[in-house]
Amino acid sequence: MKLDLSRCWYQKSLHPCLLLLLPFSWLFGACAAIRRWLYRAGWLRIRRFNVPVIVVGNISVGGTGKTPFVIRLVQLLESSGYRPGLVSRGVGGRKHTRPRCVRPEDTPHEVGDEAVLLVRRTGCPLVVGVDRVAAVRELLRNTQCNIVISDDGLQHYRLGRDLEVVVVDGVRGCGNGYLLPAGPLREPKSRLGSVDFVVVNGGSGHENYAMTLEPSQFISVRDADVKISLADFPRDSVHAVAGIGHPERFFKLLSSAGFAVTRHVFPDHHLYQARELNFNDTRAVIMTEKDAVKCAAFANDHFWYLSITAKINVKLEQAILTKLKSLENVDDENDFAKPACVASCPDQHDGIRG
Repeated sequence: MKLDLSRCWYQKSLHPCLLLLLPFSWLFGACAAIRRWLYRAGWLRIRRFNVPVIVVGNISVGGTGKTPFVIRLVQLLESSGYRPGLVSRGVGGRKHTRPRCVRPEDTPHEVGDEAVLLVRRTGCPLVVGVDRVAAVRELLRNTQCNIVISDDGLQHYRLGRDLEVVVVDGVRGCGNGYLLPAGPLREPKSRLGSVDFVVVNGGSGHENYAMTLEPSQFISVRDADVKISLADFPRDSVHAVAGIGHPERFFKLLSSAGFAVTRHVFPDHHLYQARELNFNDTRAVIMTEKDAVKCAAFANDHFWYLSITAKINVKLEQAILTKLKSLENVDDENDFAKPACVASCPDQHDGIRG
């Protein structure tokens, strides 16, 4: 019987099979700590830019709700007068060693599902690449962005950042608390104490910085102009498809809304084939928006995705804006709140400072 590591990671006690992996977790932790120390001590160079850089990431593998938070953060910044741009690794797509600007018509196979989703939902310029520093440089060279959001990249220490946000699953938390591969953590839980904001997705409601994911409507995968409200969608038995980091959250959301769900779990960032979603019946096939961008080419009238909106509390919104304002005051000479002049000012060294 195949061991499901991800399920074992979130058990209350350490699964016996994971004991064999503990030495590798200790080695992983030691390497991560040494690498981080080298950057903090200046042995490895951190690249900084003349606009604020916000890193939105997590310390664990698997879905925490980071992408919906990034979309909401973009909306918050735009409503406050900023012109945000995005950088991402482009997970799920081809490995881009050179930065690539993402267009709405790009495919998930080329640039990754999350990158396509972010560009289509936000309308913001986005650059993907394994080198986040090069991606930011490309973004600032070709756009008038005056603030950068890095989707993931918390552990990409070469990229200087002015603000760090970590999204944590309020239900699963940090699992058993161990580092990879014996647990789900990329960094020790203590790392949360050094970031600017820890956002709890779907927690108990007592957290200072909380986020909830609220379903809004069903949208046809085949034709995005066809929409049905959550209340008006027939409460029949449906096929629920999820190729995300934490599919159970999606299934529970549908079940709590009154649907009888037949679950179909696929790996995170899975590139679907039409035959995989041919269930030989006429029941609706409901998926996440991240899955939908990979299924539009072969979708039929039974394919729908559930649009999700991230809601964050006012205290968090105000805290983020206050932090950004303090950056403007501290480093006023760099004109953080004005358009980046990277392309026209050679003396800025491609926007890098430090």
